[in-house]
Amino acid sequence: MKIRTASSIAVIAVMGFTASACADDAPGIPAAAGGDGAAAAASVGDLSPGAVVEFHATEFSFSPMQLTAAPGDYTGVLVNDGDIAHDIKIGDGDAVVAAPGETVEFSFTVPEGGVQFICSIPGHEDAGMVGTISTPGGEAAASDEAADAMDHAGPAAEASVEANPDAAAYVVRDPRPPARGEGDGVTLIPGGADDGGDLIEWELEIEEKIMTVAEGYEQLVWTFGGDVPGPVLRTRVGDTVRVHLVNPTEATVSHSIDYHASQVSMEDEMASIAPGEDLVYEFTTDYAGVWMYHCGTAPVLHHIANGMFGMVIVEPEEGLPPVDDEFFFVQHEWYLGPQGEPGSFAKANQAAPEPDFQMFNGVAAQYADNPIDIETGSDVRMYVLNVGPSIDTSFHVVGAIFHHVTKEGVHLVEGNDGNWGSQAVDLAPAQGAVIEMRPAEDGTYAFVNHAFNFPGRGALGLFTASGDGA
Repeated sequence: MKIRTASSIAVIAVMGFTASACADDAPGIPAAAGGDGAAAAASVGDLSPGAVVEFHATEFSFSPMQLTAAPGDYTGVLVNDGDIAHDIKIGDGDAVVAAPGETVEFSFTVPEGGVQFICSIPGHEDAGMVGTISTPGGEAAASDEAADAMDHAGPAAEASVEANPDAAAYVVRDPRPPARGEGDGVTLIPGGADDGGDLIEWELEIEEKIMTVAEGYEQLVWTFGGDVPGPVLRTRVGDTVRVHLVNPTEATVSHSIDYHASQVSMEDEMASIAPGEDLVYEFTTDYAGVWMYHCGTAPVLHHIANGMFGMVIVEPEEGLPPVDDEFFFVQHEWYLGPQGEPGSFAKANQAAPEPDFQMFNGVAAQYADNPIDIETGSDVRMYVLNVGPSIDTSFHVVGAIFHHVTKEGVHLVEGNDGNWGSQAVDLAPAQGAVIEMRPAEDGTYAFVNHAFNFPGRGALGLFTASGDGA
């Protein structure tokens, strides 16, 4: 084959996100104030310069969210009651960061006309961490977006992001999966597991970087191993996998990892780690399949939508029979943020999501621009995973029939009684399949999401088959 170039995620964090979303349906009702009586009074009374104002932060709200204060200088206290890092940025002031359980004191100024405050960590403002400080007899100088958030009407519709003609060219992702135990940072140690089985060790570092996700569109993506999707890991049933996950000091937010191929409690291996921290995630691959892994740090939707996902292939204990070609395709959506910034959580968080792009392996239409060469009559195996985060897919290859499909443990086997075949494989978010086909003639075979409002948004690639002499 060639390409032709033309702390833990605690249950309370999840519940906190749900509660925050539900609170958005209750117009004008601020969260209950926490802390002592003085902090509680700050949400309802008028404050005078020199007062100490306590702000409690959690997933994903401030308490208080609205207060009234005379213009002047104040002392603020940020108390992080949550399970991940939060900050507070009041007006044009600097962001003040507090780790989980930390209390930080700072100074701020309320100008004439009031001021807005937010959590400036990407995605947190969109998730509801925004508030206002009004002055007596006036209104806070909040942005239109903040006003929408405060009246719980949801974020305003964003204007289309313009393409940048100077954006870097995208990098074509090689769609060939690695062999078992191969890949950057992957080491296979036969007999190295505690149970005497094989051990696969994986050094995996998180990287936040600028990446071109479609021609003309650069986004600040969050990645496992520097790629979207993250590296493919290939194992067999019975292997022990030991992943050393590192969140480097230069990262801006906490991250974590959740392997759907594992059977572990979320409180331990799936812990969120702050910049500069690391963890070890160990599990055995008990079941074969095409499995998703992703960041599970709240808001989970934003971390997945911004690139933190990948594929684990777990073969049966005896392995899979050899074929002529193998490819992996991770399908996902992209909700554009401004050029050079993270993807938009507000767009991704709509009940009826409308992604700007849907793509295979991180870049819209990359395999339409760069078709994949295969041989006519060859056995082609595809590992296909839909990571969403929100939209189903119907994977189809135009001009081909799938003679062997294993979807979420259910088999369609070639030569079955009745000679049944498959025209498309439906995959909800976090579902995967092993799909095999045999191109019958020389020519072009397009692979698409057969929900045809998406191929035009990038969910399109091409195989070019040749070799039958026609």
